[in-house]
Amino acid sequence: MRFILFLLLLMYCADSSGQGFTNWIVGDTTDFITTNYQNGIVLAGGGGDNDDAMQWMLERAAGGDVVIIRASNSDGYNPYFYQELGVEVNSVETIRFDDISAASDDYVIRRIREAEVLFIAGGDQYDYYQYWKDNEIEDAINYLINEKRITVGGTSAGMAILGNAYYTPSAGSLTTSQALSNPFHPNVDILGNDDFINTPYLSSVVTDTHYDQRERAGRHVVFLARLVHDYGQRSFGIACNEYTAVCIDGNGLGYVYGEYPEFEDYAYFLQSNCQDDFSPETIQDEAPLTWNRGNAAVKVYRLPGNIAGSNYFDLNNWETGEGGDWQNWFVIDGELSQIETLNGDCSETLTSTFEIDNENVLTVSPNPFQQNIRIKISHPQSSHQTIRIFNLMGQVLLEKQFSGKEINLRLEQLPAGHYVASVGNERVYIQKNP
Repeated sequence: MRFILFLLLLMYCADSSGQGFTNWIVGDTTDFITTNYQNGIVLAGGGGDNDDAMQWMLERAAGGDVVIIRASNSDGYNPYFYQELGVEVNSVETIRFDDISAASDDYVIRRIREAEVLFIAGGDQYDYYQYWKDNEIEDAINYLINEKRITVGGTSAGMAILGNAYYTPSAGSLTTSQALSNPFHPNVDILGNDDFINTPYLSSVVTDTHYDQRERAGRHVVFLARLVHDYGQRSFGIACNEYTAVCIDGNGLGYVYGEYPEFEDYAYFLQSNCQDDFSPETIQDEAPLTWNRGNAAVKVYRLPGNIAGSNYFDLNNWETGEGGDWQNWFVIDGELSQIETLNGDCSETLTSTFEIDNENVLTVSPNPFQQNIRIKISHPQSSHQTIRIFNLMGQVLLEKQFSGKEINLRLEQLPAGHYVASVGNERVYIQKNP
């Protein structure tokens, strides 16, 4: 009988749906008092939870209480956080918001403020926007982050609202093709900035999730372009693939957890270029986006996540990282291109331009390069071109035909040094760095 009573206490569920919420509790229902918790932010890409990142988060509760808030589904996180990850905590409670009345409930507000870790589950971020913005739940979340200074995490929709900029569509979720062809598509109806969750190190940062799986890079670039256009300031972004998480400690270092190289578990850190004019060249309703800026409109640090979370990016300066590689992303007439670059110097375009005649221009980027190079001719004389790569002795090292205006080449087999690239009768010098 004692054992049965213990289990009933352990798995207590209080159905308070008449008050606008339902909650489930596992563990000790008495508030655990501790001051040893640590602050941080967890951004998880959805599709499944990374155990190592979730353990990192729970350990920062220092044995205290964990609260999950959501607007759909039920208590699936309770046993996962309380028992399955091997991190001891006092209790885990899930509070599901069934309607907006829960946002003014004294119990809900008190339990959120008592948490030593708060986790925002997946679902529909528009529900969170409706239920929490400009009320006591928004105040409670900001209190936990900025005054009590605990660790707050979110996955999928939960991650989507943790940047100081945020995307919360009221209807359909924006696709990359919709965004690039029209940056003011109706599905970009709510793109807010600096008026909801106030998270350290995430100023002007808009997040995105399920990244490579749902091909969201293009729409994410559009979010950054819109923020530049709408607010007249540089914009930033953090994105995660599914099963990948960025864990940001109190010093602003974002450690990436995943299972690379077994899986393509990447996080992406995006920033608009810091050139004198970093705004999109063409951004208007019902017209394709052009945001080029010398083939370097957006500087991106791509960082693979591993089980140790040893690869990191420094959000204090958005320049320093360990374990990743830099890329330039840019959009021309609604088409996104992604090319490798040498470093995060955001004013460095690494593009060489050669005028062939009064109408024709040949561009090579990046130049110098490390592995990949992109060669484009503005007005090709025929539908089929031939690209040749020579060494300085005149020996042909590569010859390849291509159609259209451009070709992307992977030249990792070449040793570092200087080479000549030719298209038709035109020759340009290119350089490969180690």
